[in-house]
Parts: sequence; structure tokens; C-alpha cells
Amino acid sequence: MANGRQPKKGSAERDGGTFLALPNVVLDSRAYRNLSFPAKALLTEIGRQINPQISNNGRLLCSMSFLSSRGWTSPSTVSRAKKELIRSHLIYETVKGCRPNKASWYAVTWLSINKHLSGYDTGAVAGFVRSAYMNDPFKNAVLSTVGVLVVNSIATDSVLETPPSSIFPIAISPLLSPPPSISPVHL
Repeated sequence: MANGRQPKKGSAERDGGTFLALPNVVLDSRAYRNLSFPAKALLTEIGRQINPQISNNGRLLCSMSFLSSRGWTSPSTVSRAKKELIRSHLIYETVKGCRPNKASWYAVTWLSINKHLSGYDTGAVAGFVRSAYMNDPFKNAVLSTVGVLVVNSIATDSVLETPPSSIFPIAISPLLSPPPSISPVHL
């Protein structure tokens, strides 16, 4: 609220309970706009778990057993959407899950990670980059002469692919045939 008051649960100002604060800077980002609809829906499911009172960013779930209670039925859709969110840097994996019963944990990147929670994988806190979704991987892309998009890596020098030498330009000449003969018409 603008005056600093928090609305009470069930007040006339809004429905009570926690809510997902998804900033416009995220919604307007290229990373979010390029997501598929299942990935956008999955981001909402992950983000709805955020609880600012306990600061649990870094312990958000995306497992099928958790999502099935929310109406998700396709493990392949969840897997594709999760990979898309990780590639776009909108979520970050803090704990790698393993079978039979350890779920992966995630953090959204528009919020700071809670560094004081225990149980993260080694190096997870150090590898977390807040606002990583804003770093556009295609910003330094180069279109090479053969039409292949080459993304420059941070750790390497600029790369510009050249066409293979086995490709030679071929001149295409029109097929010349005698003009069709037209017989005169007699009336």
C-alpha cells in the first residue's frame, strides 16, 4: 500500500493471503516474452510458492508430485517448460534432485536468494546471479555469411564462421528452347 499499511486478510482492499509479485521489468523482458505458454504458466506455479515472511527463494519446488496437485498432468510438458525457464535464466537450480525421493530446489532470479538457508548444493549460492534474465545471450550475436547465428561466448574471442570451401557458386542459365511455332489462322 502507498501509505505503508498492509491490508488485513479478507479486507475490502483486496482478497487476503500472500500473492505473487511479478515485476513488470520481468514481464517486459525478452526472456519472458520469448517463453512458451506452458513455461509462463510454470513460472507462475513456481513463483506462487514465494513467501516473503520466511524468505524461501532457493527452496521452490517444480516436481511432478508437487505440480500434480495444481492440475499439471504431463511430465514431458513440465520438463520442457522447466528447461526453458532455466535457459532463459528466470529460474536457477539450487539443489539437484535425485531418485527416489529428493526433489530439486529452485530460485527465481528477480529476487535475491536466501543465502542463510541450509541444504543448497556446493557452489549454488556463488553461482546465483540476480537479474540474470536481463543478460540477453543474443545481444552479441553475429549473422555469418552462410546464415548461421553464432553467439559469442564470454570466455572466448569473437567467432565468425566462414562458409566451407567446398561450396562453389553455380550460375543458373535459363533453358532456351525454340519459340513455339504458331500457324497462321485462315478465315
